Order: sequence, then structure tokens, then C-alpha cells
Amino acid sequence: MKLDEFVAVSGLPGVFKMVANRSNGLIVENIETGKRKFAPTRRHQFTPLASIGIYTDGPEDTMELKEVFRSMLEKVESNPPVSHNSDPKTLIEYFRAVLPSYDEDRVSIGDIKKVVKWFTFLNAKDMLSLEDEEEDNAEEAEEKEHTEVTEKTTAKKEKK
Repeated sequence: MKLDEFVAVSGLPGVFKMVANRSNGLIVENIETGKRKFAPTRRHQFTPLASIGIYTDGPEDTMELKEVFRSMLEKVESNPPVSHNSDPKTLIEYFRAVLPSYDEDRVSIGDIKKVVKWFTFLNAKDMLSLEDEEEDNAEEAEEKEHTEVTEKTTAKKEKK
């Protein structure tokens, strides 16, 4: 799941793809229309979806949004997402089913609505998949292996 390229922009509804970074703002692309727009930092705040975490009661204080999305994606057949406009009780029941350890005191109904809305939107556009994560893990393992080989080679050269 590649959430690094997606941002939430304050004052603008939905999720955007970050196209370019400028010193005074971002150029973002509307995923639905493909239109690009400059969003100045004077007027907007930007939150990369990859940096968002949901408070939990477990040993970890937060769970990354991509992990929440993965849980939602794994359970989409047995427990399809509810509308983000559903009543609070329905939203809480759904969220509790996909993330039982979320902290009900610190996660507001507005947060749940955003997560459900973003998931529904990105999933409908086929921008979420479990395979992406497997590829990421394979790339990380390959990178780690390359680093270890490089370190061993460097250590051998230093001994000589």
C-alpha cells in the first residue's frame, strides 16, 4: 500500500495525490478529475496519509493508517464498509469490527468518518491492495540483504 503519495489538505474535501513540492505550497492532483491545483501553505495544512496513526489500547500507542486500511481490505468481503454518512452507532460498530483495539476515548466519530471515507474512495479507485505491501516487504528484505553484503565486503577489505 503506497500511501506516501496521498495527502489530505485542510479546507479541501477528499484525498489528493501530491505532484510537486514548492517552497510556498504543494501542487496536488484531484484523483477523480485529474485536475491539478496549487495549494499554498498560507491557506492550507497538508497531512500525508502515511503519517497518520489511529490511537489504540494495545501495546503500541498508535496503528499506522496503512495497517488499518489493510485490516479493512482483508475484511471487505465479510464486513463491507458502511457509508461515512451513517449514524455514529453504525460507524463505531463497523470500526470496532475492523480495529477492535482502537481507543474509543481518543478516536472521535469524525476521525472514523474520515478513515471510512478515504478507504472507500481509494478502494473504489483500486489504489489499495495487499500485494503492494508484499512487494514493499520483498524490496525491504532485498535492500537489507544488499546492505549486509556491502557491510561484509567492506569489513573484509578493512581487515586486509
